[in-house]
Amino acid sequence: MEELKPSYYFENVDIFPLKNFLDVENVWDALKRKDGFLEKIENKILGKVENGVKIEGNVFIDEGSVIGHGSTIIGPVYIGKNCDIRYGALIRDGTIVCDNCVVGHGAEIKNSIIFNEAKIQSQSFVGDSIIGTAARIASGVITGNRRFDQKIIDVNINGEKISTGRDKFGCVVGNHSRLGANVTTAPGTLVGPHSWIYPNIFLKVFVKKDSLVKLKQNLEIVEKEKVILKSLDKEGKR
Repeated sequence: MEELKPSYYFENVDIFPLKNFLDVENVWDALKRKDGFLEKIENKILGKVENGVKIEGNVFIDEGSVIGHGSTIIGPVYIGKNCDIRYGALIRDGTIVCDNCVVGHGAEIKNSIIFNEAKIQSQSFVGDSIIGTAARIASGVITGNRRFDQKIIDVNINGEKISTGRDKFGCVVGNHSRLGANVTTAPGTLVGPHSWIYPNIFLKVFVKKDSLVKLKQNLEIVEKEKVILKSLDKEGKR
């Protein structure tokens, strides 16, 4: 099935440090394939590490990358060239961040692959996921990576369920796709390339490439009584 293959979601990854990334049958198998690469990385910091950064384990940070103050990196982790890891970010073990990426303030990434020029904005969680080239993960996005019952995760493509064989798997976001602010994805969500997901959506379906997923709301605006809100009381309490 074409929609299961890495080539459906990603193109031109020959510059990626994991040369055989596309050499897997199903796209989620790349998460396991990356582990062999991470086992061989040097524990080396070529970029800039600001004050208050905590680094544990085997971590490689390439030239031009900046790790903002108060960030934490727990290896094994690979960070490519010219990345901007902003203050307070948490990058956990099993993660590859390629070149020219942004990881926003307070964002958390765990056991994931982030392709070149992708941006993970503030206060987002990306776990057990693959984020494509130049994809955008807006602030507050949560990628659910485990079922409530902790059973094996399926993907659902056009009504057909396929087992991933994994009990932890977040989402795949194809090249140049966007997840709007506060989107939540269910475990096993697949988003094709060049697709946009409107903010505040709970996404649990396969999204084919070149799609726009909209959220419609029924709003009612009515008149209300005027109320003057209180400030501090005499004791200085709110």
